[in-house]
Amino acid sequence: MTTTPATTERLLEGGAVSATGDATQMITFTLGEEVYAVDIMSVREIKVWTETTPLPNTPEFVRGVINLRGVIVPIFDLRERFGQGRTVTTKTHVIIIIAVGDRTIGILVDAVSDIVTLHDSDLRPVPEAELGQESAFLSALATVNDKMVALIAPERLFSRDAVNSGADLAPEQIPDSAAE
Repeated sequence: MTTTPATTERLLEGGAVSATGDATQMITFTLGEEVYAVDIMSVREIKVWTETTPLPNTPEFVRGVINLRGVIVPIFDLRERFGQGRTVTTKTHVIIIIAVGDRTIGILVDAVSDIVTLHDSDLRPVPEAELGQESAFLSALATVNDKMVALIAPERLFSRDAVNSGADLAPEQIPDSAAE
């Protein structure tokens, strides 16, 4: 899976395409060699990695918060959330800003790969096995271009308690990371 310059530009500008019929468009992204996807309709923005303001007494997978045009957004390290260790960030890492219910959160990933269209018939259930913590956060599996893609379930992945850990700061207390 590769991203064309036009796709990357549209993603970075926050462009979205709606789902039609039994097809849903997903944004795929990578963590190491693994490919994951999230419904494009929940994606609000994709931005390059920026340092976060750490918060005390938060889980290790909460990297901190950023001020995104006056909105405090907690940033979650998805690799660490899946129990695969902390991400050593570089300039190539990205934050996918998504809506989870009435909340806005950011997930730190290695790279955004592509926009794919998945039909209901493409989706397979996640096997019920002792596969570890990661499988509890997945909603389905699909094969795209001979690669297994795991669809994340943001509503299960980010509990309200974990997300609210950064919600009590006023926007003026966080350096503004939005490039306008």
